[in-house]
Amino acid sequence: MGEQPTFKLNKPALFQNKSLVDGAWLEAKSGKRFDVIDPGTGQPWTTAPDNDASDVEEAVQAAHRAFLGYRRLSPLFRYQCLLKWGSLIREHRDDLAQIVTYETGKPITDAQFEIDYAQSAAWWFAGEAERIHGTAFDSSVSGKKVMTVKQPIGVAAALVPWNYPVAMILRKAGAALAAGCTMMIKPSPETPLSVLTLALLAEEGGFPKGVLNVLPTSLKNTPEVSEALCHHPLVRKVTFTGSTRIGKLIAKLCTDGMKKVALELGGNCPFIIFSDASLVQAADALMNLKWRNAGQACISANRVYVQSDVYDQFAEILMERTAKLVVGHGSLPSSTMGPVTTPQSLDRARSQVEDARKHGASIALGGDRVKDMPGFFFQPTIILDATKEMRVTQEETFAPIVTLYRFETEEEAIEAANDTSMGLASYVFTKNIDRAFRLVEDLEAGMIGLNTSSISAADSPFGGIKESGYGKEAGKDVAVEEYLVTKVASFALESRV
Repeated sequence: MGEQPTFKLNKPALFQNKSLVDGAWLEAKSGKRFDVIDPGTGQPWTTAPDNDASDVEEAVQAAHRAFLGYRRLSPLFRYQCLLKWGSLIREHRDDLAQIVTYETGKPITDAQFEIDYAQSAAWWFAGEAERIHGTAFDSSVSGKKVMTVKQPIGVAAALVPWNYPVAMILRKAGAALAAGCTMMIKPSPETPLSVLTLALLAEEGGFPKGVLNVLPTSLKNTPEVSEALCHHPLVRKVTFTGSTRIGKLIAKLCTDGMKKVALELGGNCPFIIFSDASLVQAADALMNLKWRNAGQACISANRVYVQSDVYDQFAEILMERTAKLVVGHGSLPSSTMGPVTTPQSLDRARSQVEDARKHGASIALGGDRVKDMPGFFFQPTIILDATKEMRVTQEETFAPIVTLYRFETEEEAIEAANDTSMGLASYVFTKNIDRAFRLVEDLEAGMIGLNTSSISAADSPFGGIKESGYGKEAGKDVAVEEYLVTKVASFALESRV
C-alpha cells in the first residue's frame, strides 16, 4: 500500500470546528453539521457547523458592536495586532499547512507556500495600518481650506473560495483590519477549518472579540447565507473571490443597499512564448504556475501560445518535466501534485479533454482520471495543437491541464490572447525589450508577468479587468482604500480687517 496519510497537529488546540461569533465558539442554531471531505481520499475527515440565514443576524450585530469600538483604536494598536497575527501564523506554519492539505488536497509544500504568502500579507498590512493619511490643502476658492479624512467603512463581509483559503483571508482581512473595519467571513464549504484556525490566531494576536467572525456553511446553505450577508444593512462592504457567474449575482445582490463591492473573478490567462525567449526559463515558470494546486488558481496559465519555430522544442521540454510529477495524497512528502478539490472538477476536466480530442487536438500526456487511486486525482495533462473552437480555449480550466497553441506573429499572439471575456493575468516570455513594453500596453489584463509567472505578492495590487472583476487586493494604498471612506471638510477663513 505504500505511505498512508496521517493527520496530526503539533498543537491540537489549533483545530477548531465550530463557528466563531463575538469571540465564542458556537454550533449553528439548527444544530446541523456537514461533512468536510479530504480530496485525497474522497472521504469525510471532520465536520463543521451548517449555518443558515438564521445565524447571520447575531453574527453581523456582533461584528457591528465590535466595529464601534475597534474603529477608535489607534493605528499603532492595529499595527501591533497584525504583526502578532503574522508571527503566530509563522509559528504554526506546519499545523496550518496540514489543515490546508486535508481540506484542499494540495501537497504539503504547496500549503506551506500559501502560509508563507499569508504571513507576509499580515506583516505588509501591519505597516499599511500606519500609512492611512488624509490631506489638507488650500482650496481653489479664495479664503477656504480643505481637509480630507479617511475612515473605516464599517462591517465587511468576505465570501472566499477553497483553492487558497488562508491566502485569501489574509489578503482581505489584513486590509480590512488595517483600515479599522471588522469582518464577517463565510468560508467555502470545502475549507472551513483553516479559516477558523486563522480566526483563533487573530484573537490570540490581540484583536478584540467580534472583530473577526466566521460562519461555515454547507454547499446547500451557501447561497442563502451569502444573500443574507449581502442584504444586511450593517454590512457596508462585500468582497468576493470566485467565478464570474457568481460574482455577477453578488454584484446584483449588493445593488439595493448601494454597498461597496470588490470582485476577484475568473481568469482565462494566456502564457505567450516568443522564439527569442529562454525556453528553460519559460518552462520553469510554467511548471511552477500550472501544476501548483493541480492547476486550480485563477491566475494559472490556461492557454499557452508558443511561436511556431520553437513550438516542438518547448513541447518536448514541458512533457519531459511533467512526466516526472508524482501524483499522490498531499500529506505525503513524495507527492509533487495532489488531487483536484471537488469531484465536479474531475467531471469538467474529463469533458474538456474529450471535447479537445473531438476537435482534432492531440492528447500528448495524461487526459483522464488516475486509475486505482481513491480521491479526486486527475493526470497531469498536456494538449497539443489546440484551436480556438475548443472548450479548453473558451473556458477557465481549473484542473491540471496545459493546452498549447501555435502562433506566427506578435499581432496574432496579441489577438488570440485578448480573445476572451476575462482579463485577469497574462504572461509574456521574450528578450526583446521593445516587444515587452508593447505587450504591457496591448494585453487586456489587470496583471502581466514579463519573463516570470510570479506576479502575486503582498505589495503588488491584485485584480483584473473586463469580466475578471473590479477592485484590488494587496498593494500599497489601493487594498486598504477598498475599506475606507473619504470625508471632506471645507473651512471658510474670516478675512483680516
